[in-house]
Amino acid sequence: MGNMMKLQQIYDIPPWDWPKTASTLFLEALQNSDGDEADRLLAAEMAGNFVVINDDLADGLLAIVENSLESEELRCKAVISFGAALDYIYFDLDEFAEVDEYDDFAVTKAMYQRIIKALQELYFDGTVPELVRRRTLEASIRSPQAYHSGVVRAAYQSGKENWMITAVFCMAYLKGFQQEILEAVQSKVPEIQYQAIRAAGNWSITDAWPAISNVLNDQNTDTDLLFAAIDAAANIGHDEATAALNELLDRSFDNEDIIDAVEEALAMLDEFFE
Repeated sequence: MGNMMKLQQIYDIPPWDWPKTASTLFLEALQNSDGDEADRLLAAEMAGNFVVINDDLADGLLAIVENSLESEELRCKAVISFGAALDYIYFDLDEFAEVDEYDDFAVTKAMYQRIIKALQELYFDGTVPELVRRRTLEASIRSPQAYHSGVVRAAYQSGKENWMITAVFCMAYLKGFQQEILEAVQSKVPEIQYQAIRAAGNWSITDAWPAISNVLNDQNTDTDLLFAAIDAAANIGHDEATAALNELLDRSFDNEDIIDAVEEALAMLDEFFE
């Protein structure tokens, strides 16, 4: 109970204020197979934060992900924790490839390569639960590999809703799926449409603007979908985006979260059109 309280207290404060002992506490919880599940779930979620992630924590997370005796929920939580580190490393991959040990990255090159290989093997292992395989794909896509285009396309074309959601999520990180994204922004499945709008914004797909505009103008739209559309409007920079966002701003005078998001998007558009 004492350790759980420590983990909960850490969880409730900003990562930059975490104590120096945080990584040790996370690793102890991850490795304690007899520990409380809630305790280990918290540790798995926080272990991927850039403030603490290192080879030891990555090894602890991998041990959980690869262990079929661990709960599905914990395996999913652990694998998703790799996302931020993989994304950051991939963004600076050229620099990353030139060094063996360094201060600017979360894990060593050897650990990075081990994670990439392990996640690929997990995805192709048919004995791994479907949800774990989906989360493995969603984490590994943050550092795209040669096999990703084929498996993402297959997941989308499967027609299975859960796999399509995962596929469209992955399309935000993977080139070559403009037509699929344009199809998905019209989806009647809210989560597919949400992921598609995120992807359209990420790749600045102008042809997706009509669907994004419809979301911005729909006063009954889901909140998460609305925020995705606001972000996409700023990233796409369509010449009608400023007017649509200003109209949304006028309708949202009593919602500070929407106001903040719209004002940030409008500021981005001002820079875009300068």
